[in-house]
Amino acid sequence: MSSEKPKDRHHHGNLRAALIEAGIELLTEGGLDALSLRKCAARAGVSHAAPAHHFDGLDGLRVAIAEAGFDRFRARMLDFADRGPQTPRDRLFGICLGYLAFAREDPALYDLIFSFRANSRLIADLQEGSAPSYMVLRDSCAPFQPPGADPVILETQVWSLVHGYAMLILTGRFGDMRALDDDFLSVLDRIIAPPLSP
Repeated sequence: MSSEKPKDRHHHGNLRAALIEAGIELLTEGGLDALSLRKCAARAGVSHAAPAHHFDGLDGLRVAIAEAGFDRFRARMLDFADRGPQTPRDRLFGICLGYLAFAREDPALYDLIFSFRANSRLIADLQEGSAPSYMVLRDSCAPFQPPGADPVILETQVWSLVHGYAMLILTGRFGDMRALDDDFLSVLDRIIAPPLSP
């Protein structure tokens, strides 16, 4: 067995990103329990001490992975919104379908970003509605806000619907559930529809 230490094959400018990517890979393969600083270092091909220069322990790595996860989540929603017609309704539908696609395709990362409990700026921004991923939802809901209403009400209704549906997907409550996507969009349509005149 060789005692030679792994060679640091990354430049200082991208080692942090490489460690985050290694962490995402480990998370995807084995869930949160598979994530450790030592495993990330080995996957990235650096010494086991290297992560200490970039993260404040395992919680620091998890925060960094969650931040990267929210970036990917935001990009997925916008990608779906950009694919179809560019009416406000179609863009909102695209945002929500991108939300569901991310949950289906990256369930471990989705689970991490929405079950994160660390005291971090990331979670504070999400709770305050200032996180970039939340702004995607806020902007897509804006055209449907009733005059004079608090925008948080509609945003919360839409977010609750799509997040609840995504969680049911992840738990396998109704099997694959793709057949229900049209029904989900019908419910969403009723949420954003203007109220009927008395």
